[in-house]
Amino acid sequence: MRPAFRLTDSTLRDGSHAIRHRFTAAQVRDVVTSLDAAGVPVIEVSHGDGLGGSSFNYGFSGTSEMDLLEVAVAARTDAKIAILMLPGIGIREDLRRAREIGADVARIATHCTEADISEQHLRLAKELGMETVGFLMMAHMITPDELLEQARKMASYGADCVYVVDSAGAMTIDDARARVATLKAELDCQVGVHAHNNLSLAVANSFAAFEEGADQIDGCTTGLGAGAGNCPTEILIAAMERSGIATGVDPLAVMDAAQDVVRPIQPEMGIIDRDGLLLGYAGVYGSFLLHAKRAAERYGVNVKDILLELGERGVVGGQEDMIIDVAVELERRADTARATHTAAASA
Repeated sequence: MRPAFRLTDSTLRDGSHAIRHRFTAAQVRDVVTSLDAAGVPVIEVSHGDGLGGSSFNYGFSGTSEMDLLEVAVAARTDAKIAILMLPGIGIREDLRRAREIGADVARIATHCTEADISEQHLRLAKELGMETVGFLMMAHMITPDELLEQARKMASYGADCVYVVDSAGAMTIDDARARVATLKAELDCQVGVHAHNNLSLAVANSFAAFEEGADQIDGCTTGLGAGAGNCPTEILIAAMERSGIATGVDPLAVMDAAQDVVRPIQPEMGIIDRDGLLLGYAGVYGSFLLHAKRAAERYGVNVKDILLELGERGVVGGQEDMIIDVAVELERRADTARATHTAAASA
């Protein structure tokens, strides 16, 4: 039976955030082998922030992403290998190198209001013979109609599919449904959805997107991903199959991959604790969490206050430096408050 949608598993890209970009070649080989055997059609492999993300600002990779990509390509049998690229972090040469290694799908990601910066990268990917995906991040921040205008740009640049990306895990079911429905009604290309689980709605939002016609849906095995994690692949597949929706993926095999291959390397990330929930509540980019925790410890402030302030300022991916600015400002506020209290007590 033909699958009702195409699954992309992002464990080896989005999951990179959760383990501080320390995937090893052996881990990549094992994950790709197990997911490929389970029938997962697309497996994404990159630094958490995409090609070229290994840096002081975003976190250095333990193993070069190009080396990991070579391992993934060699390990797959049937699955396509995808990469993610954020223009301004990755460059055209990174995309060419990934294609030379054997990557099949280029997912070009921008903030939801900046689709125009994806043009040269989408066009290059098409010239290289790759399948192209436009990735509109933090899609909760603008209306469905505004998102449609950005999606039209990506489609005009040659995107075979445009994704509604809930980078902060901030969307409700109605939010996801409205955005996917709007894009499906107006675009000639396919539409996808990438859900995070900060509000514990990733599977529900993926179902809602499917009901509105989503052609592609993302998951991460065990939910391993930035912030509170992503839509768990094995749960999504099990729930879809139980609902009579053909996925083309073996639910028992993907459960085994989750339990035996990915869970042993999964750290604390993926739990919807207070900090993870705050990301969704405040609408803060998922990969900011570890950076915010480190800043909170360094400057002696509360991570909750950092996340709420970041949400109030409407920061987006690529503004990781603002985390330090916010932490320093909160530290100064606390110092001022203490000094004021001390002066008042001495008066």
